[in-house]
Amino acid sequence: MAAHMSESFTHSHLITGSVSPDTMPVVRKITVADIKDALREGWDDFSAFPTHAIFLVVIYPIVGLLIGRAVLGSDILPLLFPLMAGFALLGPFAALGLYELSRRREQGLDVSLPKILEARHSPSMGAILMLGIGLMVIFFVWIAIAQAIYVANFGYAPAASIPDFLGKVLTTPAGWALILVGNGVGFLFALLVLTISVVSFPLLLDRDVGLAPAILTSIRAVLANPGPMALWGLIVAVSLVLGTIPLFFGLAVVLPVLGHATWHLYRKVVV
Repeated sequence: MAAHMSESFTHSHLITGSVSPDTMPVVRKITVADIKDALREGWDDFSAFPTHAIFLVVIYPIVGLLIGRAVLGSDILPLLFPLMAGFALLGPFAALGLYELSRRREQGLDVSLPKILEARHSPSMGAILMLGIGLMVIFFVWIAIAQAIYVANFGYAPAASIPDFLGKVLTTPAGWALILVGNGVGFLFALLVLTISVVSFPLLLDRDVGLAPAILTSIRAVLANPGPMALWGLIVAVSLVLGTIPLFFGLAVVLPVLGHATWHLYRKVVV
């Protein structure tokens, strides 16, 4: 009986944390100037600790290259762009170490790697992992839908080569439909991830709020600041595209800066 009650409490705590309805995080209205400040502060963090930041995200360029090689060496060349675009959907979860680094620097705490790794003992880690799994599910759903969109336009025949694939996409009505529909659907997935995670991961790392309050706070932050949040999403998207040049190594700078900036954006949005 005691074990059952303890398990029920654990599950309840994972969802709601220690937050009651009357102590929900307060969301501020922000401006474009706040977005600029968050990016500047993110760059300051990266400049102060570039070795840590690059170490924490170096897996991105490596995995990006591996994904690209796997696709180019198989019959799923049409999924190269969806894989690379969808990989960014996991970014908010993968940047946890960067949030912790910015948090500790902000508070004047030890920023050594062992101390940063202590974040895994956060009381919200269960909720963080659950939200991370949610982003992975969204990623795989996006890939499945991208595949379905390609099949609907070109059938099941694989592209013979990169020039053949690009020729079909760029010079045929089916290719134009693929670009239009694919980017439209991809935008909806990006909007979903932005809405539920723009401040939820930093909030969970900072406070014991639980999964539901974190997601709800993130949604409220977007609804309260549609213009600045749209600008933030655009900056993230453009930065990630630029970061893939050359050969994804630019992500070793873009990702840590965006990760640190996300922490500072959270500080500006949530009281």
